[in-house]
Amino acid sequence: MTKAFAGKKVLITGGGVGIGRATAEAFRDEGAQVAIIEKDADRLAEARTALGDAALCISGDVTKQADVAAAMQQISDSWGAVDVLVNNVGDSLGVWKPHEAMSDEDIDKVLTVNLTQVLSVTRSAIPLLRKAGPGGAIVTVSSIEGFRGIPNLAVYAAGKAGLTGFTQSLALELGPEGIRVNQIAPETTETPQVPVSVAIGKEHQHHIPRWIPLGRFGQPGDCADAILFLASDKAQWITGSTIHVDGGALAAAGWYRDQNNTWTNVPVITGNGLNL
Repeated sequence: MTKAFAGKKVLITGGGVGIGRATAEAFRDEGAQVAIIEKDADRLAEARTALGDAALCISGDVTKQADVAAAMQQISDSWGAVDVLVNNVGDSLGVWKPHEAMSDEDIDKVLTVNLTQVLSVTRSAIPLLRKAGPGGAIVTVSSIEGFRGIPNLAVYAAGKAGLTGFTQSLALELGPEGIRVNQIAPETTETPQVPVSVAIGKEHQHHIPRWIPLGRFGQPGDCADAILFLASDKAQWITGSTIHVDGGALAAAGWYRDQNNTWTNVPVITGNGLNL
């Protein structure tokens, strides 16, 4: 049985852990040649072991243009072209502040990791996607926070919202060449960056099945599945779009079920449910 991505070449940023790692493994399992860019040496080594010798595991920080250029050159030398780019890197960087308390440095570093580097990586990868010919795909990992308000993370949300405009506009630019551009927008997903099982106190974890319409927070594999779909021929007439990988959280818009299984938008617990 032919695998969905047999013969395809896939580049994933931040592929050493979490959503990026799960996505790299999923593409590999579907027959793709996989390259990842990862700045953390330990995670890179772990990914190299997990992905196997056939994978290109490149050390680099995608917020640094010199690293991006070097990575693209290595991929060009090794493969010549790329069929799929997955822009996975993004992070709140722990900068949770009212907007008036944000320094210029805070604003710059949050926007750099959540928006600017996506623009830079994508720009650098387009020539490699073009060399692969029609049928290429770009999939970016955004966030539910680009589609709803979130206090104390206004700049992070702005960066994620910016990805939507970028995705839609680039889809128009690259559509005539047969390159599709889409994104996913996950709700909170269990990763080393966002350890839901640690952040939510044990005394509140029994509420989780009522907070999210589908009963749980995300796992990396949920996002990987959506990314592979958008990169596949099954999505060949989808571009400029977003898949909300959120268990129904955005649709719920603040509604959840109380201890009597009745829908409410009024908090029914003391505290905020987080170990903060």
